[in-house]
Amino acid sequence: MDHITFLVAAVIVTALAFDFTNGFHDTANAMATSIATGALKPRTAVLISGVLNIIGAFLSTEVAKTISGGIVDDTLVTPGMIFAGLVGAILWNLLTWLVGLPSSSSHALFGGLIGAVWVGAGSNGVHFAKVVEKVLVPAFASPVVAGLAALLATYLAYKITARGRKESVTKGFRLGQIASASLVSLAHGTNDAQKTMGVITLTLISAGALGHDAGPPVWVIATAGLAIGLGTYLGGWRIIRTMGKGLTDIQSPQGFAAEAASTTVILTSAHLGFALSTTQVCSGGILGAGLGRRLAEVRWGTAGRMVIAWLITLPSAALVGGVSAAVVKHGGNAGTVVIALVAAAVAAFIVVASRRNPVHAHNVNDSHEVTVRATAPSSVGTAA
Repeated sequence: MDHITFLVAAVIVTALAFDFTNGFHDTANAMATSIATGALKPRTAVLISGVLNIIGAFLSTEVAKTISGGIVDDTLVTPGMIFAGLVGAILWNLLTWLVGLPSSSSHALFGGLIGAVWVGAGSNGVHFAKVVEKVLVPAFASPVVAGLAALLATYLAYKITARGRKESVTKGFRLGQIASASLVSLAHGTNDAQKTMGVITLTLISAGALGHDAGPPVWVIATAGLAIGLGTYLGGWRIIRTMGKGLTDIQSPQGFAAEAASTTVILTSAHLGFALSTTQVCSGGILGAGLGRRLAEVRWGTAGRMVIAWLITLPSAALVGGVSAAVVKHGGNAGTVVIALVAAAVAAFIVVASRRNPVHAHNVNDSHEVTVRATAPSSVGTAA
């Protein structure tokens, strides 16, 4: 316990705060299509997803080891650098949630850490070869693989059921979606909760509380799983709307195909230790499912904005992480407090801005556009 200083404790709390934002930011990955097709009611969907996220956190630690000892040099990292990196990741998550863009929480975290360590310890602190192998290559390959798999699965689903009664086919695939969406939630917990486990483990290693190359302790696994589960239950309704209604008009066979393809890619990557973006995988699966149904409308404008967000996520979070690390490095504890206060103020402003155009469980399927109005409406619901 002597190693758990105030700064280390602050970093752990901040890491769990990121995990919480990761949960509500990425709820759409598992449940957007099931909510859009009516397979699950919105509140039921996020409850199932939250519970399975917690269970999934206990299934593997390979991705956590990649982060704690893979992309950065744990011998050069300090808790202050990790804190700065987390600030970059959290702010990017909140900003993209505000505008309803399903960007990658994973790449926000990687970018924040890379920028902070680069500024704090120099370029030697970042293992760029590992970044390419474990982060960048999966980033480009995983949505393509998931999209192609979903496209083929959607085509086969409609081909096989072409002579069936539409009502029976819809009902059958909606039941299948409950299972496939649950598997995506389980896979999401397995992949994404591990990223926070890795960050906390890296913090404990840098503080001397754990040995080099150590895996996450049980209490780290449990708290990370609980944080992402609670965030998931809150429901990132703005992004659920974009993924469920913004990319294509999803029918139950497409939703089942997209979720099955995404689950396969995510669980395989988690087993191999690839810290991929579940957001990119699930978005690729939805696009593939849209292309797999004849005459389906794919909204390429929304898809294009998502791709742009994917491309700028890592460098944007790295920039914020780097600036924060510079302030922490030269300002010490005072610099850490300044960054914490600035981050809290920006986060509060984003939350207040979101209430000008609330999206919640009751209107999540009403429209595929999310905008932020300059003036508040006469009646304001719960925004999340």
